[in-house]
Amino acid sequence: MTESVRIILVDDHTLFRKGLAELLERHGKVSVVGMSGNSSEARALLEEHKPDVAVIDLNMPDIDGITLLGQLRAEGYALPILLLTVSDAQDDLAAALRAGARGYLLKNMEPDEVEDAILRAARGETVVAPEMTGKLVNLLDQKQGSSDSLLSLLTQREREILSYLSRGQSNKAIARSLDISHDTVKLHVRHILAKLNLSSRVEAAVFAVEHKFATRTPSGN
Repeated sequence: MTESVRIILVDDHTLFRKGLAELLERHGKVSVVGMSGNSSEARALLEEHKPDVAVIDLNMPDIDGITLLGQLRAEGYALPILLLTVSDAQDDLAAALRAGARGYLLKNMEPDEVEDAILRAARGETVVAPEMTGKLVNLLDQKQGSSDSLLSLLTQREREILSYLSRGQSNKAIARSLDISHDTVKLHVRHILAKLNLSSRVEAAVFAVEHKFATRTPSGN
């Protein structure tokens, strides 16, 4: 049997986090190894349990989820972090992506959808609530300017990696497919984001799909 994905759940509403934990654990695919209602406890859980994924509420009394996310990234926590919120505001989505969120989920999603998003994030994919897809495209439209001129800035290798990003591939998976180092892939991704004026892998993936990179077959140099 495949091991369950180990997560921590950070939300200041006790009933909500306990109820969500029970729903997520019902199929055995997700294991909630720790829960907390504030940022300081979240850090302790990260250190103690070394989870595969962290699910963090956007709005908490001591610190908002986006600020906490930014702090955790700055402190070197590289695990996938998903923000779970009632806010469908485009500005919150943009701020979450800039801070390094691997996904943006809404609390009105079905439990099975949240479970699927967690499993996909654990595999290295990026996830956004279906209701937020249009707003993510709006963000890209605002930022990308002339797509043809931006794409012309990419090298052939960067175009190959962008194609893999469109499929939600992790850096490790891309490195294996192209037979290059994980650090080299990270560097290429950083260059892709800078050249396309994007803030995150999620935006890069949506950009790639919009420009039909998902239908292209990557080929090595």
